[in-house]
Amino acid sequence: MRELIQRRRRAEFLGRGAELDAYRRNFVLGTEDPAYRFLFHVRGNAGIGKSSLVREMERIAGEHGAVTARIDDSVGGAVEVMAAVSVRSGELGHPLKAVDRLLHTYRQRRHEAESALGAPGGDPTGPSAPSPAARATAQAALTGLGMLPVVGTFAGALDPGQIAEGADRLRTVLSARLRSHDDVQLVLDPLSVLTPVFVAEVGRIAAEAPWVALFLDTYERTAPFLDRWLCDLLAGERYGALPGNVVVTLAGQRSLDPVYWADWADLVVDLPLAPFSESETRSFLSGRGVLAESVVQDVLRLSRGLPVLVSTLAESATQAGAVDDPSTTAVERFLKWESDPVRRAAALAGALPRRLDEDVFRAVADETGADLFGWLRALPFVDVLGGRARYHDVVRAPMLRLQRTTSADRWRAAHERLARCYRGRREAESRGLTWHLRWSEEGWRAARLEEAYHLLCAHPREALPAVLRDGIDACDEGPEVARRWAGTVAAAGEDGDVEVLREWGRGLLGALRDEERGTIAVLGMLLDQAGLTDSERTRALSVRGEAHRRRREYAEAFADFDQAIALTPEAPRPYTGRAVTHRDLGAFDRALEDHDRACDLAPDGERALGHRGETYRLAGRLDEALADFDRALGSAPTETWALASRADVLRRLGRPWEALTDLDRALSLEPDYVWALVRRSRLRRALGDADGGLVDLDRAQELSPNDPWLVGERGETLRERGRYAEAVAQYDRALELDPGYTWALGSRALAQHALGRSDLALADLDRALGMDPNYAWARARRAEIVAAGTGPR
Repeated sequence: MRELIQRRRRAEFLGRGAELDAYRRNFVLGTEDPAYRFLFHVRGNAGIGKSSLVREMERIAGEHGAVTARIDDSVGGAVEVMAAVSVRSGELGHPLKAVDRLLHTYRQRRHEAESALGAPGGDPTGPSAPSPAARATAQAALTGLGMLPVVGTFAGALDPGQIAEGADRLRTVLSARLRSHDDVQLVLDPLSVLTPVFVAEVGRIAAEAPWVALFLDTYERTAPFLDRWLCDLLAGERYGALPGNVVVTLAGQRSLDPVYWADWADLVVDLPLAPFSESETRSFLSGRGVLAESVVQDVLRLSRGLPVLVSTLAESATQAGAVDDPSTTAVERFLKWESDPVRRAAALAGALPRRLDEDVFRAVADETGADLFGWLRALPFVDVLGGRARYHDVVRAPMLRLQRTTSADRWRAAHERLARCYRGRREAESRGLTWHLRWSEEGWRAARLEEAYHLLCAHPREALPAVLRDGIDACDEGPEVARRWAGTVAAAGEDGDVEVLREWGRGLLGALRDEERGTIAVLGMLLDQAGLTDSERTRALSVRGEAHRRRREYAEAFADFDQAIALTPEAPRPYTGRAVTHRDLGAFDRALEDHDRACDLAPDGERALGHRGETYRLAGRLDEALADFDRALGSAPTETWALASRADVLRRLGRPWEALTDLDRALSLEPDYVWALVRRSRLRRALGDADGGLVDLDRAQELSPNDPWLVGERGETLRERGRYAEAVAQYDRALELDPGYTWALGSRALAQHALGRSDLALADLDRALGMDPNYAWARARRAEIVAAGTGPR
């Protein structure tokens, strides 16, 4: 059926010869020709034919051997763009496996970030003080906080050294606990980690295929959150250079934003689209057998030359058509000219969902029209992308308006049926799914957002409070999910003509334009304006507090957690959030007080137990850490981070074989778990399996080749085996990647001393102590080398 639809649309396509010739000629020129361009921009008003032209351009690219991917406005950000390209490329036989693996890791790491902020015990770094730069930054931050209401007094009570130490620990220690340096970056700045891998994978596909052609349709809706990333992607300076045979096409209603695209004017092929001329419209109608002058005149007047309306009217025009109401819209005329009442009803019903497949269509269509989905997919105003059909906005909007204004009861009933349909999908997706992970699963999340849309259309004021509550969980997932949730509210307001929903949608989407602080702003809006209950406010404050903590805004984090606890003292989450914030600052006793309260409130909760176990581990209270991890894993035996942390505890308790069992289990569940690979590498070497240790380390470096921690770890492995010169080369590389890596300086000093280069060893230790005057381990090693004289050890 798909091929039949595509063949019919190719036969119907009319005009745009100059635009298609320019695009086709680009493939003939080749990348070395000065006239070659890699960026096209199709622009014009709604209904002007942008999507149809993009589909035709995609077909032309495919004829030239291109791997193609077309993305619409269903994405909520750059991460979802990369995921969608990966899906489409995989369907064409060119999977982006590294991107898929990293996306999977990203989703896991987001839910482990709470437990990823401590350093593993037993590393040779010893205690360290904050760097002068971090201390100065922290002092400046506290000074700024003093000007803020609510938190100013509290901020004055915080020690700048504590805050600076927390900031330094994030830089120097977190990579060890969050598997790798790249994992830390993956959580804090996903685009900086995901995009270079995406560029490399697209480059690999571009080497296998003649061309790669990417299309971003309805770009006027996604530009606010894609412009900066896309400019950086195409410029090639931040993420790596895309190959020359990658061609990108944007299609939107407006000109490109000069803030981002002003310097690209000479590189973009600008394709502004005008309405069809009268002769083009007549030619199209003639080709479709529409010859009666009265009908042609009707089409000319009603369509205003907009291709989507010309095609729509031609679909149902008859030779006996007559003009009986000059104010009739083009969509109303299409419906009138469709002589089959069942098809008319099916076309109207299909407009109600934002996107539909056959099951959704059957849920909303009359029983007599339920088998017409194949006919509907072939209509000229219906686009099919990713297996789902979608009406063109120019046609869908008046169809919705017609139904909404004709019968409010039927409008409500239809949306209620669709909400039940999506609720059924959501319930099916929730089977076997932990409650707190619902919003992280795309199937559940997509069904909930569509259910919310239809509930808002059916009963806007009654449904709004629950949908706003969803925003707390959406913000907990991050800005891309929050943007899709906010877009759902805005769409229901526009489609249902409900001003209160429009206002909420505008405000939420406006706040989320700030990629860094957007979710914090949205949570503030919900707290101030959404009429949340105390328990809901507690949840929103907890999510916002965790967002502040991830940004190292500790005073604001404490303020939110304190307020949440005051509102709902029996809720465990804010206690855990405040505990982890204390832990970030090295205040383990205070952290454990809050952990104990959280565990009292949720004695079987793996989250509370796991976090307390992690704090015990970092504080060196190993027996208590082991007890908590045992209980947490009893409830959630597949939590890989808890298995890895328990393995570290068992190793330090002198039970290496049990530790190895936990690491084996963690890696069987998650083979790309870099932190566990490195820990198992160390453990295997300690147990006499040097070859097995190197295999694990090789795999870890394959997954994260530019991680200074892993490069330093390889140096340590070589040093342990007496290969000192090779070890020094690895430490050199680690320090190139991170000049402030004091552990690598200390270990390189040992290797230099073993080679008889005591002067270089002392220079490394002096440099490490200059960065961290409280680095006790380095001071002790320096004293040993000085006492030993200048000869080799």
